[in-house]
Amino acid sequence: MSDLTINTADIAAAIKSNLDGYSPSLEQTTVGRVLEVGDGIARVSGLPSAAVNEMLRFENGLIGLALNLDEDSIGAVVLGDVEGIEEGQTVVATGEILSVPVGDGLLGRVVNPLGEPIDGKGPLTNVQPRRMEIQAPGILGRKPVHEPMQTGIKSIDSLIPVGRGQRELIIGDRKTGKTTIALDAILNQKGLGVKCIYVAIGQKASTVAQNVAMLEELGAMEYTTIVVAPASDPAPFKFLAPYGGCAMGQHWMENGEHSLIIYDDLSKQAEAYRQVSLLLRRPPGREAFPGDVFYLHSRLLERAAKLSDELGAGSLTALPVIETKAGDVSAFIPTNVISITDGQIFLQDDLFKSGIRPAVDVGISVSRVGSAAQVKAMKTATGTLKGDLQQFRELEAFAAFGSDLDAVSKAQLERGYRLTELLKQGVNTPFPVAEQTVSIFAGTRGYLDSLPVEDVLRFEAELLEWFRTRHGDTMDTIKNEGTIPDEEAFEAGIKAFAEQFQASDGSSHEPDPEDQGEAHSKTVDSDTTLPEEDITRDED
Repeated sequence: MSDLTINTADIAAAIKSNLDGYSPSLEQTTVGRVLEVGDGIARVSGLPSAAVNEMLRFENGLIGLALNLDEDSIGAVVLGDVEGIEEGQTVVATGEILSVPVGDGLLGRVVNPLGEPIDGKGPLTNVQPRRMEIQAPGILGRKPVHEPMQTGIKSIDSLIPVGRGQRELIIGDRKTGKTTIALDAILNQKGLGVKCIYVAIGQKASTVAQNVAMLEELGAMEYTTIVVAPASDPAPFKFLAPYGGCAMGQHWMENGEHSLIIYDDLSKQAEAYRQVSLLLRRPPGREAFPGDVFYLHSRLLERAAKLSDELGAGSLTALPVIETKAGDVSAFIPTNVISITDGQIFLQDDLFKSGIRPAVDVGISVSRVGSAAQVKAMKTATGTLKGDLQQFRELEAFAAFGSDLDAVSKAQLERGYRLTELLKQGVNTPFPVAEQTVSIFAGTRGYLDSLPVEDVLRFEAELLEWFRTRHGDTMDTIKNEGTIPDEEAFEAGIKAFAEQFQASDGSSHEPDPEDQGEAHSKTVDSDTTLPEEDITRDED
């Protein structure tokens, strides 16, 4: 009997020692159940308080995103492999809305749409979480776009200028140089204090790797973040990628900094969203897209802005990319995005194939911000360039019928050939604004008119070298202040070089129009005169 008493006392003492410091608490957790799962979609019951875009945690640790809040169930997309999820398993609402890391720690990194690094450089540092989707700045929080966002591409900065805070669409058929323009714009931001985000949606992982290697080699990754949702990823990742990138850029904008984001391309995002929506059993509308596909892009692109001085005067500039089929800009998704953006850069397949690269169609391309986003020096140099090129295109089509033209029309035609040649540009060779000003001023003021077309780019290269060595102070003023200090002296410098060039080249005489037409056919109508390295990247 005494042994039993001793055992009871020992047990009581052991229990008491384990309960010391214990304070009971009451926790309530709402747990749901998986009703069905398949094709990356899980239907869940029993979570009545779940919110849209709330993260749900499945039994095996995977995260789902609540998108459809139906009366009796929730339609959630699974952010990962659905193989480990089965009917009847538990699901817990985390109470957290989908977030991504933002901050300077992302610069130089390659991440997935959820902000998780995939470049093998270790975990992210110096970042903080931010909701993936938040409301765009209101009208009173913005100011008019007025600062140039130089792309370094002559035909864009002179004819279709883009400003900080603008949304300028890059649109064209497959393999017409859309990605090239976007990446050259990133390269041109070096030293300008603009942080860049490149969102690659639905591209081959190998293509993205090549672009990352190119940016790394040219020193652009120091100020760039790459968000990748490759073609091999499930549709939800391609749908979410632009919002993740936008949150990163918006963080810098709201901290008074300038950022540029490329969405390459939103056609693939719309297709991924259509796939997700049909699996969630949302009713299909035109071309099987759900009714809110316009909202898909509008709520993304409206977040690009130039903030007011009270909010720090930061900016987020968006260059969305849309792929057309056979140049059809009136298709559903292209018309949606054209109506949301502040202009479009239209790349023409015929121009590209005839050797005019970048293949910008001056007639359809437009910037609704216009010269407000140009420095004064560029406005002076450009003059009537856009009108001249539009007239040239019409005259060229008319002259194709073999009609006799008057002297004025012939002169317009000849100048048009030279201006077209002048606006050609190689890959990965962005032009600083000072050099663009010199080149375009020489073209619009007629200093190329007496040159054979094939000599135009050589003339330009030597003219720029002449100005760098003899008029460096003028170039510095254009770069720093955006103005031509002395227009007469500036033009005199171009004239002096032109005279020397013609004298040394033996081409000071007026060229024979027949020879000129022949030269044009060789340079414009044939791809054989393009240098071998002039290969244009584009999405696959």
